[in-house]
Amino acid sequence: MLLGAHMSVSGGLHKAFERGKTVGCQTIQIFTKNASQWKAKPLAGADIAAWQKAVTAHDGITPVITHDSYLINLASPVEESWEKSLGAFKEEIERNRLLGIPYLVTHAGAHMSSGEEAGLTRIARAVNRVHNEIVEETGNPPGTMILFETTAGQGSSLGYKFEHWGRLLEQLDHPEWAGICFDTCHVFASGYDMRTAETYDATMSEFDRYIGLQNLRAFHINDSKQGLGSRVDRHEAIGKGQLGIEPFRFLVNDARFASTPMVLETPKGTDDTEDLLNLATLRGLLKGAEA
Repeated sequence: MLLGAHMSVSGGLHKAFERGKTVGCQTIQIFTKNASQWKAKPLAGADIAAWQKAVTAHDGITPVITHDSYLINLASPVEESWEKSLGAFKEEIERNRLLGIPYLVTHAGAHMSSGEEAGLTRIARAVNRVHNEIVEETGNPPGTMILFETTAGQGSSLGYKFEHWGRLLEQLDHPEWAGICFDTCHVFASGYDMRTAETYDATMSEFDRYIGLQNLRAFHINDSKQGLGSRVDRHEAIGKGQLGIEPFRFLVNDARFASTPMVLETPKGTDDTEDLLNLATLRGLLKGAEA
């Protein structure tokens, strides 16, 4: 399995590789800028060179995934906020392009009482516009696949139903440039059970029905502090929350996802020890691991 974790970029983006190697990552996720701020210092040539050198030195850690800013809301019905989000989103794609990173995870947005259908249409309009602008400006595809993240459904957040993403993909001019990031905590909190073999299979069948398993491009692997259908987004260490250990056993042994990156976003301290322990737990669930 391609197991990894979200890693800090303190001291430079390239530092994430060494941190990932230390805890045994085969894939990593990072922020390329502060996720709680709109503005970002442009990537300098030295930043890009250091990143490329680290990519070469750590060729066993691939693919890299980025996550965009938490401030972006492509579903906003407020024109000024929507335009600001659209500009920030385009910048995130551009940073990925400069670094050669293939995946960008986004929460996509909240409809803010405008309604789910209006919100999904708003997201589709934003993505189509950004993609078209990039093609017009560069003459090339964006080079980074957008991964819409399943959500817990807090507030007016979209993406807590698989149907949402199915309907959104249908509205994209280039659906082949987009996919889904399946967050186990969020999916469980939004109401999809995975705690038995039967419910796990049912949830994956539901995903396939509305979205298509071929569009599932990455996982966020998290247990949940809150219960099934709570609509509350609170991550927990693997096997320590309301999901328990079995869903993760089903997942890491599911041959359909053997080459799909699975990234931890579980709570951790300053030295990444928790990532080391959680990755060991996941690897211990693999069939034949005891041998």
